[in-house]
Formats: sequence, C-alpha cells, structure tokens
Amino acid sequence: MTDRQYTRRGLIRWSGAAGLGAAGLAVLPPGLARAAEPAGSADPAAVTGPDAAAQPAGDAAPGAFDPIRPPATPLAVRSPYLSTWLPADNMAGTWPTFWTGRTTAMTGVAQVDGVAYLFMGAPNIPGHVLRGMTQRRLTLTATRSQFLFEAGGVELTLTFLSPVEPGDLRRLSVPLSYLTADVRSADGRPHQVRLYLDISGEWAHGDSGTPIRWAQQQLSGSGASVTSLSFTPATPRELAENGDMASWGTVVWNATSTSGLTWQIGSDTAVRAAALADGRLGNSADPDQPRPISRDWPVFAFHFDLGTVRNSPRSAVLSVGHVREPAVSYLGAPLPPLWKSYWSGWQDMVAFFHADADAAAGRTARLDGRIRREATAAGGAKYAALCALSLRQAYAGTELVSRDGKPWAFLKEISSDGNVSTVDVTYPAMPVFLYTDPEYLGLLLAPLLDYAERGGWPKAFAEHDLGSSYPNAGGHNDGNEEDMPIEESANMLLMSAAYAARTSAGNAAAFAAAHYAILKQWADYLVDNTLDPGFQNQTDDFTGFIGHSANLALKGILAVGAMGRLADLAGRSADAAHYQAVSRDYSTQWAAKAQDDTPDHLKLAYDQPGTWSLKYNGYPDALLGLGLVPDTVAAEEAAWYLGQVNPYGVPLDVRHAYTKADWEMWTAAWLRGRPVSGYLVDSLYAFAHTTPSRVPFTDWYDTVTNRQNGFLARPVVGGVFALLSLGR
Repeated sequence: MTDRQYTRRGLIRWSGAAGLGAAGLAVLPPGLARAAEPAGSADPAAVTGPDAAAQPAGDAAPGAFDPIRPPATPLAVRSPYLSTWLPADNMAGTWPTFWTGRTTAMTGVAQVDGVAYLFMGAPNIPGHVLRGMTQRRLTLTATRSQFLFEAGGVELTLTFLSPVEPGDLRRLSVPLSYLTADVRSADGRPHQVRLYLDISGEWAHGDSGTPIRWAQQQLSGSGASVTSLSFTPATPRELAENGDMASWGTVVWNATSTSGLTWQIGSDTAVRAAALADGRLGNSADPDQPRPISRDWPVFAFHFDLGTVRNSPRSAVLSVGHVREPAVSYLGAPLPPLWKSYWSGWQDMVAFFHADADAAAGRTARLDGRIRREATAAGGAKYAALCALSLRQAYAGTELVSRDGKPWAFLKEISSDGNVSTVDVTYPAMPVFLYTDPEYLGLLLAPLLDYAERGGWPKAFAEHDLGSSYPNAGGHNDGNEEDMPIEESANMLLMSAAYAARTSAGNAAAFAAAHYAILKQWADYLVDNTLDPGFQNQTDDFTGFIGHSANLALKGILAVGAMGRLADLAGRSADAAHYQAVSRDYSTQWAAKAQDDTPDHLKLAYDQPGTWSLKYNGYPDALLGLGLVPDTVAAEEAAWYLGQVNPYGVPLDVRHAYTKADWEMWTAAWLRGRPVSGYLVDSLYAFAHTTPSRVPFTDWYDTVTNRQNGFLARPVVGGVFALLSLGR
C-alpha cells in the first residue's frame, strides 16, 4: 500500500492529527470508539481486498438490528455488476465494497448547524473535524436496507432501495438502485442541514490503475429533472471482466434536481474539503481526464443544502447504476440488455427511474410486507428475516437481455466458477422465482433449453452451463465441461415441471409440447442411469465424485416422475403412464437400497453403511406433489437429523461439519411441520445473525465454528424461499 493509498484509505483524521487519538475516540459514537480493525477481522475471508486493514467497523448498540444483523448489508444490489455491500455493522467508518471485497467507496457527511458529522464511509478530509453520527438502527426488508442516524438534534434516515418488481419486465430490467436521505428535527428545534454524498472511480473497474473518463449531464423526461455524473473506463474491454467487475460499461450516479443541489467531479480530498468549507460544490468537472482511478482518486459528488429542517422531513433522492451494452454474448452473438427495448439510451431510463421513485417505494413496500407476513406464517419471524436477507441477492445474480426481440434471463455463478447460467446454481435458486414470479424462471430456462435443442450441445444428458466465464455464453460444443449427467438432467426436468405447474394452463401445454423432444431425451437417460448412479459428479462438487449416491438417485427418480407430468401436458398419455410407473417402481427400490442397517435413517450411498446425508432432494416431491417419497422415510430422516445437530445447523453429510444454507432450507420445506424444520430455520438465522464472516450471505458455512467455509453473494440463496414456495 502506497502512502497515497494510506492517506486515501486511512482512518478519519481528527483536527489534522494522524490516526485515532484520544480526542478522536471521544467524539465517535460508542460502536466506533473501539474500531481498530474490521469486525470479524480474525477471519481471513471476512473483509478482503487491498484496503481491508484500514477499514474500521464497530458494533452498533444491542437491539439495533431489525429483524437481523446481516453478515454484510446489501446497499446497491441489483445485477452481477451492481453489487455493493457494507461488510460491517456501522456505516460510519467502513468503506462499502463490491461483493469480492474490493472497495467501492461511498462517503456521506451531514453538516448540522455548521458541525460536520460522518455517516458513511471512511474518508480523510484534511483540515476538518468529523464527528461520527450515532447509528441507532438498521432495518432490513426484502428490497431495502434502512439506516437511522442521530446527531446534532436531527435524525437522518438513509434508505438503500434495490427494487425487485415481479412480473414487470420493464422495471426488472433497470440496472439502477435508489439511495434516499430523509432528515428531520429530532428535538423539535429548527436546524440548518447540508448533506454531502460521493462515490469513487473504483466503481468503474476492478483495477485501480485503469484510466477512466467522466461527464456531467442534465437529464429530463417522464416528469423528472435529474443531474447525472457518469464515468467509464477510457479503453473499455467489451464483454470482459477484471476481478469479477465489468471492464466495460458506464457507472451512473444521479440526483433528482432540487433547489440547493450542487455537484463536482475531482480529487477526493479536494472535493470533500471544498464542500465542508464552502457549503456548496463548484458545479465543475476536473479537466484532468482520462486518468487512473488511483491518481488523485476522482470522486463524483453531490451536495444538498436542505436549508432549515423542522419536524417534516427534507429529502434528497439519488440513484446509482451500471449500464452496459451489450450485456452478454450467446454463441458469439452480442445481446443487448432488455432495458434497451424500452428506452433508447440510459439517460431516458434514469429520468424514468427518478420519476418513478415514490411509486416504486410504495410497490416495493407492499412486496416487503407480503413477504414478511407470508414468510412469518410459513416458518416464523426468523424465517421471514432470512427471506428479507435473500431476495435482492438472488435476483441480483441474474439479468435480463433481449434475444431476437424476446426476453431471456441469464445467471452468473458468482464467487464459485463464474459460469454462465449454471444449471445446478439455477436449480437451488428456483424457489424464490416460483414464489415471486414463475415466468422469470421460464426466462432463465429459455437459453438453457435453446442451447440443448439448437446450439450444438453434443451429449445425451443436459449441459452443466452455457459458458465457462460470464458474460460469454459460448457453450461447450466440444463437450468439454464439468459434466454432471444425472444432476443436470434431473435439475432441468424438475425446474421445467415446476415452471409448468405454476404458469397458466395454456403456457404449460405449449411449453411441454415445444420442448418435448429434449425433455424426453433427458428423462430416458435418467431411466437408464438414475436408480443406481455411477461414479459421477454432482452439485456439491466440493465433496468430490461419488458412486451409488442415495440423494442423487432420489433427484433422478423424482425427475422421471416429473417427466410424467410434462408428458401429460404435452398430450403424450402413453409416455406419461410409462414415466409415472418407472418412478413409482424406482422409488420403492430406492427406499430399500438407501436404508441403513440400523435401520433408522438413509445412507449417504448405497454401499456405505453407517453413513448419512441431508436428503434435500425430497423438496421437489413436496413441491410437485409427486408422492414418491414414503412418509415413513420422511419421518425417520426428520428424527435422525435432530440427532445430528450442531450449534449452527445440520451438516451436509457425515464427512464434514460444513453445510449448505440453500439445502438446509430445502430440507426444512420437505420436512415442514416436523421439529427439525424449525431447528433448521433457527440455526441458519443464528449463523447469519452472529457469524464473524462479514461477507454477503454465504451458502457454504461451518456449523460448529460459525464461519463462512466458501462462496458468497451467490443467487442460490433463493433456496431460502423453499418453504414459501409450497404455499399454505
């Protein structure tokens, strides 16, 4: 780390003193006063990136989190490339980060009656004393993260809203997220309030040595007037990544124009100091561009002079986004983002987004309320909290594109392989889409089916993914991929049957008929191979290949049964009877083969007596109502799992203490109404609420140490919605 980087990233400078002296500690709120290192810093995976060691983070007051203390709080979480999080409890004193841990700096300072208070980020502003605003509460809902601060007699409510709007493709396609600041008097007295907010050039690229260029524009349309600051790599590399961040595209940082709004683009220390000294910004852009992100650290700043604030809130409305064109490529052809079907350019989209802010807040609040009510009814208050933590992360792993004028959805396998539309990542995420918007699941299935039918995939079983590295869905026409023959074939059949069960009758029949040939091909492969699986890879590939897997066999058998449903929808009654008969016969044989000698549970593999594993693949039986898993098997598995519990969950199988959050929730759904279902919910909540691994919600963690084992920010947390997906 260079001296310049240390200054840029250093702890808040108090009255020109270097570092945190006793005087500085005295003016920080209690949580920040002990913040010499990031929360969870003993965990090497907790905060990553070159600036991690300089990030202070402290604990907020007990009871300051509603309904959960997130491992990392979603801020702007909207797409694979718009994914910024707070990896700590307090906003003040911690830099937000991209999901990888790379700093995507955001700074927020409030001036109340001339006194400056920091509420976001960890800036150094030479020559200025910054007090820390007291963070009173963090409230998390499915679509927003809301921070309540207090200082100088005012309350500041900072709301990060990443809208999820099921069924509305136009709005779902918008790669933007809102940030709203509402200030009111907390002591009944009038106060003069100004707000300063900026983001840094780090949002544009994964390498801080990359030169960027910038611009300012005034936007209007849809009844909105917006000031926009945008920046982009000077020499973009289209459809390429650097450190999982896009190497092309434009970051857009916008504010609804209002009296008292000023803006500036320039060096971080200069712009921030000017705002605090002058009470405004210069409405100017530094001409020294393009230049590397790390050279004088350009920031993009807004300053709001809110004037006299009394009991009624005064507000500032901003948004941030990442726009790219093309969005992905499919078999060598670039595909535009779906939002281009609705707006000619991002400027019109931004204006619409700001005009829609109040209405979007109302719609998403209703969705939040629905999820909270229905999740509480399905699994209790802790289950509702897990759903709130999961929704944005699940949707943000996907994005909408246009292919020949029709919408498709692609998914990125975030933090593991980086593959495009991985089948066994889409599969565990399936419940969230079944609950919120089954048609979205259909859009995710569309490119996977198209590739198998027309794209050149050469094998009899289903593909593992559409490309090795997002955003390029180049396929695997040479057959060279991470084969999971039973796994992926069964996944595709089960997802297809689940979609058909939730869409309209007309759509279901048309879907089954249109794709019947490939669905039958995969089903026939399973008929020949699934009763006693050979030595194959499967979705939990970190555990290694396995032969005679009882859980993999179960998945395939249920998929054969699901094919019976699809055949019926396609009007193939003879095929339907055949697949139903095979699945019933196989399920009877499976229950006997998998039964341990004890006999009070099922084995991990047919040839491994004395072993066990979570049979999370029982969930599709409950989801589709296939009735293929005997009640006696479900009862004994439920009782067995209760005897294998650790403080933070039930291990994935007998070999390790780690587990998978998605599979725990699938198991809880399969066994709902039994005590183990409630335990699985409560223990996952305990992990998420207390883990020292301060990363976006991981699905792979240790049930004893309470720490992340691997993976983070993946869309598979959509599996948390498994209980909700079953209805009541």
